[in-house]
Amino acid sequence: MTRFIHDQFAKDYLEQLLTPYGEIQAARRVAGEVRQIDVYFIPKPQPRDIPRTLGLLGQIVTTPSLLEPFRNAASATEICDCLLKLLEVRGDLQRQANRNKTRILESDLPKLWILTPTASAQLLSGFGANPKDDYLPGIYFMPEYLRTAIVTIHQLPSISETLWLRIIGKGNVQKQAIDELEALTPDNPFRKAALELLYNLQQNLQVTQNQDEEDRELLMRLAPLYQQDREQAIQEGEQRGLQTGLQTGIQQGERLVVENLLKVRFGEIDNELQAIIEPLLSLAPEEFTPLLLQLSREELIHRFC
Repeated sequence: MTRFIHDQFAKDYLEQLLTPYGEIQAARRVAGEVRQIDVYFIPKPQPRDIPRTLGLLGQIVTTPSLLEPFRNAASATEICDCLLKLLEVRGDLQRQANRNKTRILESDLPKLWILTPTASAQLLSGFGANPKDDYLPGIYFMPEYLRTAIVTIHQLPSISETLWLRIIGKGNVQKQAIDELEALTPDNPFRKAALELLYNLQQNLQVTQNQDEEDRELLMRLAPLYQQDREQAIQEGEQRGLQTGLQTGIQQGERLVVENLLKVRFGEIDNELQAIIEPLLSLAPEEFTPLLLQLSREELIHRFC
């Protein structure tokens, strides 16, 4: 199901944005049945200031945080499962403190943030979750000692402070957030990281057979953005090559396109991927582009090494 593709995008996205400011323990296992935390974030002891441009997301992660994003509205059962993860982490921290004969501080205990597109009034009431005057609309806090909040992404106001959470919403909320993301200046570091992960999501959805209407609309929204970035990459390569001639510039532009596609799909370019760049460049762009979008890492290496 494409839901799992979107879930993986949300995890990768949060990890990418937060890594510079603390330790990410993505997919950390907890005790009991096989159960994993989506993103466990621990701020650095002497943290680099989290930029104000991260808005609400930056405010959330000023303390240790468990982030559990959901593509579809989280059910009561799924929220209970998240609470169980939180309690197991708390129990693990308490056992470590007991072994070390130290006292666990309240500030060491993580808070759980459940990121869901929507949540019914009945579900919120059932968990005793209520808004707070000093927080934005759309955030509901459970009783104090549970250290848990439900963030209903589609109820967040459409302001810059909430942009980085609305990106992992769905439907019109996500599309509007992408419009706002596109409008940011190109030198915004979070813009570049978010777009690269959205392009990766785009490629994963394109090879999926059972796309729903929202997936198809998202693909249509991302397609022109991807094309613009591809053309810009070629132009940058051409500009770099002006001193050595137009042909060299075109070649550098094509190389940049290949490198960007490999990074978007597979992350960092290791030695195996580096080895296939030259063979790929022997093909025309209209030949290597679909191969880079459609073939798996293993298929590319087998074909061009």
